[in-house]
Amino acid sequence: MEATEIRRLIALENHHWWYRERRAILRRELRGLGRPGRALDIGAAGGGNTRVLAEAGWDATATDSSETAVELARQRGVKAVWADARALPFERDSMDLVTAFDVLEHIREDHLVTEEIARVLAPGGHALIAVPCDMALWSAHDHAVGHVRRYHRDSLTGVVEKAGLQVQRVWSWNVLLRPLVVRHRRRSRGSDLRKMPAVVNAGLSAIVAAERYLPVKSLKGVSLFLHARLGA
Repeated sequence: MEATEIRRLIALENHHWWYRERRAILRRELRGLGRPGRALDIGAAGGGNTRVLAEAGWDATATDSSETAVELARQRGVKAVWADARALPFERDSMDLVTAFDVLEHIREDHLVTEEIARVLAPGGHALIAVPCDMALWSAHDHAVGHVRRYHRDSLTGVVEKAGLQVQRVWSWNVLLRPLVVRHRRRSRGSDLRKMPAVVNAGLSAIVAAERYLPVKSLKGVSLFLHARLGA
């Protein structure tokens, strides 16, 4: 992700419906992982998810391949280091949790990233991964933010399992708004990252939050989430 996109993300993430709900998903998932330990947030950009980890009691470190992102995260009080996700500067078995939200789709050698996740995880450790799904949604937005692919369930679980991780659960997100996204992406000319009117933002927040309570996670959405573990 380019420096301009990272700065735009940081400016938006505290209020934008997309990022607020994804933070809420992360908080809910953390509650089911047991006692906090060491956590690594790969592709952390400005460290928004890393701060969620720290607030939940994890000893969390952010990494990003952008020096701009690392510096901005540090300015926000986040422990951050520069790192290539394909060759992480951390010891084997050193992490209890690794998060990688919107990372794999940026890297052609995505298998190297999942192999690194498996390497740094301690036995029994957890991985939480999020990716954009379905090449039918491919648009100018994907080009603008540096995507090289979108995933289907089989391609995501395949690259995770090949690394030696055991998939616990895969689910779709942003299902209810998918028809609106499809329509918007057909007319897209660039990144979707932009400020929107408060009333629109509130309406979209309410719609996507409803997915917490509806049986829609097996349907087609805009993103996929995955929880995996490294065998003990």
